[in-house]
Amino acid sequence: MNTVATKVAVIGSGSKPHPLPPPQCTLISSCIMHVHMSSPVMGLINLWHITTCESTVSGAVCASTLAKNGASVTIFDSARGPGGRMSRRREITEDGNELLFDHGAPYFTASNADVMGLIQEWEARGFVAEWKENFGSFDFKSKAFVHIEKEGSGKKYVGVPGMNSICRALCHEPGVESRFGVGVARLEWLQGEDLWSLTDLNVIPELASKIAEVPVSPCFALMLAFEKPLSVIPVKGFSFVNSRVLSWAFCDSSKPARSGLSEHWVLHSTAEYAEGIIAQTGLQKPSNTTLTKVAQELFQEFQSTGLDISQPFFKKAHRWLVIQLIVGW
Repeated sequence: MNTVATKVAVIGSGSKPHPLPPPQCTLISSCIMHVHMSSPVMGLINLWHITTCESTVSGAVCASTLAKNGASVTIFDSARGPGGRMSRRREITEDGNELLFDHGAPYFTASNADVMGLIQEWEARGFVAEWKENFGSFDFKSKAFVHIEKEGSGKKYVGVPGMNSICRALCHEPGVESRFGVGVARLEWLQGEDLWSLTDLNVIPELASKIAEVPVSPCFALMLAFEKPLSVIPVKGFSFVNSRVLSWAFCDSSKPARSGLSEHWVLHSTAEYAEGIIAQTGLQKPSNTTLTKVAQELFQEFQSTGLDISQPFFKKAHRWLVIQLIVGW
């Protein structure tokens, strides 16, 4: 077991750091991490060892910023890799071809000067670019585009070559260590042992059941690949008005630095539709039968726009159980 004498703070995505006395950190197993406190004296940030719980963009930015200021940072994430809802999906077709989809957040915007400074730095490093395309809204009642936002009216940014490129780069910077497949559920002070214990969610079933009760806004994503471009659609991304099934559609392959001979689209369902499916099937991982049914229903709604949507050669649904927490919970 490796032992490091540092200070420690435990940080959740978007939360403020909580300074703790100087520790000695010992990894006991993939489930529990103990932190030995060697002195009550506070010091400078470059003496801290900090744990962030999540490798989402907020957690990754937090880890990167702390590391640049001299902290030693360890990221724990229950997922297989970095990104969260900025993940990238890799699919292999029956004939062996690789398809890539940003099936979560399609892009991001910024208005804060500090955030814009980060984005400019990321652009200079080559893992962020502006998505310069037209966007709009489609009304199901009138069967027409009711608003088209011209290029440049609101800058939209994407990770390159995929949305997860931002988190992947930040999670591998000097001073940052990432451990995936481990979700931290509880931080507990062990009195008399001078230890902080970080416990995996999987070993606290009662806490897992409580987390399942937290109200969230779910969503289904549908990944589509077409042999030929959907030239009848005048924009590369649009929201849906007056649809209980679809909320957004994006041409994923139109983003900068995307490769491939086919055109890729990603559709997002409404929360109302996703909640209806979950009410029928439960919170457990959806079966292939359920995902096939969802894929068919989302695509049928896409076709009902009257936009002459051709049949895709690839079609697959994915469930996002947590797109966002319900505000006010």
